[in-house]
Amino acid sequence: MNNLNILLAAILLLCGAIFVSPSTLAEDGSIGGADSSPSATADVTELVSFVQSAVAYAQENEKEVALDEFSNKTGSFVDGNLYIYAYDFNGTNIGHPFKSDWIGKSKLNETDSNGVLYIRNLIDVARDGEGFTYFIFPNPAHDNRDEFKIGYAMKVDDDWWLGSGLYFSNTSATFDQAEKEDLVDFVEEARSFARENGKEKSLEVFNDPAGDFTRDGRYIFAYDYEGLTLALPYQPELVGTTRIDAQDINGVDFVQQAIDTAKMGDGFLYYVYPDSSRNMTQALKLSYVADVDGTWFLGSGIYTTV
Repeated sequence: MNNLNILLAAILLLCGAIFVSPSTLAEDGSIGGADSSPSATADVTELVSFVQSAVAYAQENEKEVALDEFSNKTGSFVDGNLYIYAYDFNGTNIGHPFKSDWIGKSKLNETDSNGVLYIRNLIDVARDGEGFTYFIFPNPAHDNRDEFKIGYAMKVDDDWWLGSGLYFSNTSATFDQAEKEDLVDFVEEARSFARENGKEKSLEVFNDPAGDFTRDGRYIFAYDYEGLTLALPYQPELVGTTRIDAQDINGVDFVQQAIDTAKMGDGFLYYVYPDSSRNMTQALKLSYVADVDGTWFLGSGIYTTV
């Protein structure tokens, strides 16, 4: 992902936090709220540069020296809402300026308030060299209030990686608990149907916009583990195409992250995607994915209300 910067456009300072699609991407749109918080905005280019400068510092200095600097809340790697955190590839926190009680502890199975295993997601993108993912985390600039953010992680070497994130204080990523439970039940019902009826028959049903698994604005999508699209009822032109490199409007590799999540058995992830119930308007989506038989997986999602 060395060309990641080329694929990203800056975030405009409009309504506090509106995402802008790179011209090289096919999908565009925005998410955000009515309130703005200038102290909570910076552009993606600045975020990437900030992490790259920290990686350069880590590679130029002794590891212990670098980690001391990254863990210093008044140090050179705390800049407004941007700060550096450090982990090894086993998920152990080894540096954090605002979570000193985490240092030395494994956070591999740490989830955010919606059940997203964000440390695992950050590890996955860092293992590939660099990349983005979304999660909810306390914002130290706002009395540690939980806020939605995009995280960027980058490998230092084969042993450890660094990350930072950009908060979107006006973007709600709160999903109703009952709605999340209904989402899980819907996907589990589809998985049971697929296991009982076989791949061919189940995909025929999942791809039917008027079928039994398109309900109240929800639908089932399906992919194999190479990223081949198996079911996408409202975008049939994509069925049969490989989307392993598909990114959302902010450069998040959502198909790859869905694959990584499904390989664990099941789980949640965020991305920005067209909402079929709102004329395919781009919106923040929380999806739940589940493995079917080790060769393919399926899932569905719910959207925030814009």
